[in-house]
Amino acid sequence: MRVLLLEDQSDLRDAVAGRLRAHGHAVDEAGDLAEAESFVQSYAYGALVLDRTLPDGDALAALQRWRQRGIATPALFLTARDAVADRIEGFAGGADDYLVKPFSMDELVARIGAIGRRGGMIVPSTIRIADLEVDLGRREARRAGIALPLRPKEFALLQLLAERAGQAVPRQDILAACWGEEQQPASNAEEVLIATLRRKLGDPPLLRTVRGSGYRLDAPDAARA
Repeated sequence: MRVLLLEDQSDLRDAVAGRLRAHGHAVDEAGDLAEAESFVQSYAYGALVLDRTLPDGDALAALQRWRQRGIATPALFLTARDAVADRIEGFAGGADDYLVKPFSMDELVARIGAIGRRGGMIVPSTIRIADLEVDLGRREARRAGIALPLRPKEFALLQLLAERAGQAVPRQDILAACWGEEQQPASNAEEVLIATLRRKLGDPPLLRTVRGSGYRLDAPDAARA
């Protein structure tokens, strides 16, 4: 899932972003409302994680504007404002969840996963392509019933390809889903990731390169077409 993290404390932002990436999410980081606004105008997200009190204003007002513009992305407020009135105001302003600082990082990851599953486009919990099963809830994959040992970025790539099975997924979408805007991977990082996933998927091949377009995940017969 691609997540926008809005937090002005750089140490906390780095820690949260690092944990989310370790769980396979792509994270774009913003330190103020202006930067967050630019991201929201440019990209679609699976979840928003928002501090409320920022150098240039209250993120609640920004969320209300986004809701008025039809942006329904699930949002979680991560804030030190712990009064009941603050929480009620947050939910009334369009928040889907509210977590008060200090917080458990494991709980934050679980809550982000939960609101991400509730919101946006509904997708099946398990995607099946030939003898491949991609379990989105458990973040596991099996081929012919055998579990595949996938690292978080490998699963993120597989999920992206599986959700668009039969379509060519361009390189820029892979970079955005697996690394986000803040990370600058090596020039051949996507090729290395594709090669590793292709090897782990095994034979007969399900993943092919579509010249000039990107990569496609499909059943073996379709992949030869």
